[in-house]
Amino acid sequence: MKRTFSFSELRELAVVVVGTCTIAATYGLVRLAYGLFLPDIQHELGLDPATAGYISSGSSLVYCTAAAAGFWWSRQPGLLIAAAGITAVAGVWTMASTHDVALFGLSAVLSSAGAGFASPAMVTVAQRGVRPVRVDTAQSVINAGTGPGLVAAGALALALLPAWRTAWTLVGIFTVSIVSVMFVLAKVAVAPRAATAHDGPRGLSRAWLAMHRRAIASAIGMGAGSSAVWTYGRSLLVDSGSQSSQGTIVAWIALGIGATAVIPTSRLMARRAPTTAWTISCLVLAATVLALTLATSSTVATVIACVLFGWGFTAGTSALISWTTVLSPENAAAGTALLFIALVLGQAVGSSVLGAAIASSGYTTAFLVAVAFSALAIIPAARRTVRPTVTVQEVGA
Repeated sequence: MKRTFSFSELRELAVVVVGTCTIAATYGLVRLAYGLFLPDIQHELGLDPATAGYISSGSSLVYCTAAAAGFWWSRQPGLLIAAAGITAVAGVWTMASTHDVALFGLSAVLSSAGAGFASPAMVTVAQRGVRPVRVDTAQSVINAGTGPGLVAAGALALALLPAWRTAWTLVGIFTVSIVSVMFVLAKVAVAPRAATAHDGPRGLSRAWLAMHRRAIASAIGMGAGSSAVWTYGRSLLVDSGSQSSQGTIVAWIALGIGATAVIPTSRLMARRAPTTAWTISCLVLAATVLALTLATSSTVATVIACVLFGWGFTAGTSALISWTTVLSPENAAAGTALLFIALVLGQAVGSSVLGAAIASSGYTTAFLVAVAFSALAIIPAARRTVRPTVTVQEVGA
């Protein structure tokens, strides 16, 4: 007998699909494509490496500021979704049109706010629009939207570069379309039982922060370790002389494929305690950073390492969402914002430390330091086990 979908199931499917596309647009495309397009941008605008680094640091700071706003207004997802769309689209379209380096830099920084606003909003929308027994898997799938975004960015790069202005224009069109649908969906397709009059997180206190201290330390560690690949991975491959420009773009696509692979593995990982899922993710991350360090001459090894890195990083961020959800379910969106801020701050610190290490000792030493950061991120999680409080079923099952 053919199975029919109920309205509830269709609503849940819509929340997951559009939510995944929202993260793909704001994070995988808008925030992370800057590093992919950077060589061509530098060539046209005369952007020196130091200025490019300042723009990247500013983007991280603005991301954290937006995520902090998401922390306080997590119970108003419509407001956050609108802010995500406005900042991301205004940023990329100005980047696509300007020939002024200063305005380009400010626009690039502004565009990163979109990802900061979007992440906590998606947590709230999923909690309201998906049944509790399926929400952990839904969160993991939505969070894995980074992967398709990275793949799309790589495809645009292969098809359009050096025409990076056209690429940014298309990114903006996709983003405004998806975020508009997400805004409407957040208003009309959430479960009435979850509606709230509160305009901020409830029950936050020093005790709430204290219960997150291990997760915060872990997030900072993974952020520092992962910055090696996100900030310097493509430079490592180019400077090794063994990878063509197109080869480095293929490696970027491999990162996205790995991140997307979190979707079919989300049910399996969600059955683990969040700290167990976190440990697995960090071990994969450390191993792949080490592999990239030692195997730059092998295209096959590089692609495999990038696929696994993309999976490990995205699975780790999904584990952070599950971790805070178990610790404080009523403030899961605020907790997600807190832990993602810690993650990005770790990336900012890691980029600076590893950049100095590259300048003084070379890529190998710097990437070995990143391996250590990734491994150290396991220690806080290993001291206490946090287990899921609900049974997880596959979205749409």
